[in-house]
Amino acid sequence: MSADPLDALRSEGDVNLSPRRRQWSAEHVGPEAQARLAEDSRHFLHQSLSTPCLNVLAKAKGAWIEDVEGRRYLDFHGNNVHQVGFSHPRVVQAIKDQLDTLSFCTRRYTCDPAIELARRLAEVAPGDLNRVLFAPGGTSAIGMALKLARIATGRFKFVSMWDSFHGASLDAISIGGEAVFRKGIGPLLPGCEHVPPPEPLRCPFKCGTTCSLACADYVEYVLEKEGDVAAVIGETIRCTPFVPPPDYWRRIHAACRRHGALLILDEIPIGLGRTGRLFASEHYEVVPDMVVLGKGLGGGVFPIAALIAREGLNVATQTALGHYTHEKNPVACAAGLATLDVIRDENLVAHAADLGEYTLERLRELKRRHPLIGDVRGKGLLMGIELVRPSATPHGAPVPATDEAERVMYAALKRGLNFKVTMGNILTLTPALVISRTEMDLAIGILEECLSEVGA
Repeated sequence: MSADPLDALRSEGDVNLSPRRRQWSAEHVGPEAQARLAEDSRHFLHQSLSTPCLNVLAKAKGAWIEDVEGRRYLDFHGNNVHQVGFSHPRVVQAIKDQLDTLSFCTRRYTCDPAIELARRLAEVAPGDLNRVLFAPGGTSAIGMALKLARIATGRFKFVSMWDSFHGASLDAISIGGEAVFRKGIGPLLPGCEHVPPPEPLRCPFKCGTTCSLACADYVEYVLEKEGDVAAVIGETIRCTPFVPPPDYWRRIHAACRRHGALLILDEIPIGLGRTGRLFASEHYEVVPDMVVLGKGLGGGVFPIAALIAREGLNVATQTALGHYTHEKNPVACAAGLATLDVIRDENLVAHAADLGEYTLERLRELKRRHPLIGDVRGKGLLMGIELVRPSATPHGAPVPATDEAERVMYAALKRGLNFKVTMGNILTLTPALVISRTEMDLAIGILEECLSEVGA
């Protein structure tokens, strides 16, 4: 059974097979790039949200990307790997230097870069999150967290959120909540229960303007009824984004304590400063049992992810949680160390907080002028503009402006701004944390032009 293409409209990426994608490509991608795209399409397995591709890149530096035909785009997408920007010279140099000394660490051995990166992560992580494991990617690190939760609790069930995304492997899509990844795959991991996410505009509990945190209380209801849940796992802030109310995670954390479940927070795309704090959980004054980092940890160059667990969870000595070939890859760890250095030395966390506050206010000004904008939200340099139509459903819920969102995205690409549309109607804006205010103003100006064009 194949997945319904419409499922992608409620996913963490934009649809790659829409008629508008083909039209934009025909009008804005030249013969040289078209030939390479055709070759790419000929060799790679096709899949939703990926192949066939949009364009062909030649360069990526700082907050910008450049295609093979010389067009430059401010990249507000970046797959969330570009906290320190693309091709940061300190990250690139650290990788080159490491290649000259130790390029690989074989099984049963360790190396200085791996030890130092683990030490540094434990040092900056909140509370007693002191134990670390590395993996080649975030999905694999999520899998390690699930296994550790089962071993530590002796239970096998998990509670997670609908519409969430934790990776594309079979175990990750079992706890994930997006149909485009789950539908038609067959039996998934048993014991995965799903609850409504904290989405104010689509709240099934009809809280209205005064949020009662019924969605958080429902998590405790499930924990009580199931009785044998190993862990609750969620994205601290959904990267679409959806920003939970201040007490949301505190209430769920307390419920986990009462019912013997662990709390795992997925910060793969949003950790390392994007939200204006090094760890997004710091906004909620909660220390989870485990946190998962990835994407930006490799400085936008090298794939590496980390599971960071509290000291008391060092209980899996008789099994293999990860055992990945590149678990302690010295080159990846060197990239991670350079990334942490850049974030610290260039004060990128405070920069993300300050510039994010400025940008959100500018986007709220856009909302006052453009009826298409139903909501503006974010934390730091994790921002979203939700587009809705003036009409509403019979239940009073706003109608997602999916067609308009796609039109805005391609209008922006034409003007040199790259971002993705998530959940069908949310313009998701995640620039490099090294972006300047001048570059941000340029991007906001492009958005204004595109909203005016589509709104007209």
